[in-house]
Amino acid sequence: MELNTAIRVLQKKGSLLYPSDTVLGLGCDATDELAVQKIFQIKKRPPGKALIALVADMQMLSEYVNVIPDAAKKIIKTSKQPTTIIYQKVQNIAPSAIAKDGSMAFRIPQSGFALELVKRFGKPIISTSANLSGAPIPAILSAVDPQLLTQVDYVVPLCSEMNNTQPSKLVLLKPNGETQILRT
Repeated sequence: MELNTAIRVLQKKGSLLYPSDTVLGLGCDATDELAVQKIFQIKKRPPGKALIALVADMQMLSEYVNVIPDAAKKIIKTSKQPTTIIYQKVQNIAPSAIAKDGSMAFRIPQSGFALELVKRFGKPIISTSANLSGAPIPAILSAVDPQLLTQVDYVVPLCSEMNNTQPSKLVLLKPNGETQILRT
């Protein structure tokens, strides 16, 4: 039921507060510019600061990333923790979600609601922490800023008081093929 409601909200350019495979997330259709702009407004996030998107699998990722280097494939296959990778030359994504250099971060959730959501929705979903820009990331639903809660279109009822509080590992894929760990 929660999954179907969340998909309907995404299809109508709406925003969600949902349990990702890392922290409580704010999300929307990553391909829709109006929906992405709403996430920036809700978070009071400065324009030009790129966002992360979730994809269901390598096939979906290949529709939005021009080249998936072998290093990325290896990281995805072997990582034991949620890992977000910054790719160069992104396509078919809302322009404001992409960094000025044309890069963007994507993650394939390892399991759970977020993975099922992105699989069923069939397109990337923005996944940014459920906090106002610059504020601490809330560990529990009751710690989410009430102002933020009133602005999202749907709070997935699965957002419990027992959410993960660790953001994903963040890896940058450099144009020369090297990788750099930006966050462990």
